[in-house]
Amino acid sequence: MKKRIISPLIPEHQPLVIAGPCSAETEEQVLETAKALKQDQRVNVFRAGVWKPRTRPGSFEGNGSKALPWLQRVKTEVGLPVAIEVANVKHVYEALKAGIDILWIGARTSANPFAVQEIAEALAGVDIPVLVKNPVNPDVALWLGALERLEKKGIKDLGAIHRGVSQFEKSTLRNKPAWQMAIKFREEVPTIPIINDPSHITGNRELIGSIAQTALDLNFDGLMIETHPNPDEAWSDASQQVTPEQLSCILDQLIIRTDETPYTVQKNIDELRNSINYIDDQILELLQFRMNVALNIARFKKENNMTIFQAERWNELLLKNKAKGEKLGLTPTFVSKVYRTIHQESIDNQGKIFSDVINV
Repeated sequence: MKKRIISPLIPEHQPLVIAGPCSAETEEQVLETAKALKQDQRVNVFRAGVWKPRTRPGSFEGNGSKALPWLQRVKTEVGLPVAIEVANVKHVYEALKAGIDILWIGARTSANPFAVQEIAEALAGVDIPVLVKNPVNPDVALWLGALERLEKKGIKDLGAIHRGVSQFEKSTLRNKPAWQMAIKFREEVPTIPIINDPSHITGNRELIGSIAQTALDLNFDGLMIETHPNPDEAWSDASQQVTPEQLSCILDQLIIRTDETPYTVQKNIDELRNSINYIDDQILELLQFRMNVALNIARFKKENNMTIFQAERWNELLLKNKAKGEKLGLTPTFVSKVYRTIHQESIDNQGKIFSDVINV
């Protein structure tokens, strides 16, 4: 199925690039940024935060409707389509009245089905592209649900924005990328474009390029990168914004992959994939064999009045396999995840033996 295209300005074999400041601070700042971005023909859409609800009150929360005429000037004088975030029905009405080209729904709003439903109803019958950021928590169903609510109200030009998920632990990244979440989304709805937001994932302008490259390597359809003429003086999220010149440098360094490969290259990769397929078959057969052994162990435990879970045995097994995996070049985290999943399935199956649910 052909993907829905958010903007007719996307060059062939190039990612959609949405850029602009985190917040529309002043009319001068908005126009200065837009004019600088216009110099790079790879920038397709200008973005700016108009309503900026912050995590805690007291910091700059945007200029609101006052900033909408500034974006109108970007459209008419600079010639870039404009995009803003909307979080409620009032925002939607004011954005439509101002002729905003693209709307996006933020991560906090997409986590609230009631808010998304109200926005969808306000947009019923309106022909405008709408992008939905993934919720702050790693819930693909909630993300998909937000898009489905919009689709049911007749919004056909939809896109997704992947901005990572919140994390409690301190990290070099502001948000956990949760790439698997985006991959799962792509599997569920392959026709809806996904745009990566490396600014919010990193929270650090120095790391934006590497995250953006990873997104393109995963076949994302575009990037949304916060850009400001003087990032260190920005009124919000200063550390994650880049100058227009820095944005151009980031785009220069990105490698644009393609899924259209010459015959000889395709033949070579097909051979490697056949090897993967063979290995996967072996893994599945070994897992089946292992589960059958676990069922025999369960019968032995039941006959001898032993508990299903043996903590000492499990800890010994996990430590041994993590150490062996590390010698083979596998990270302890990866080995732990694999064996915890296998062990849980084994525990579940042994539980069925104990309750006589199955008898195989």
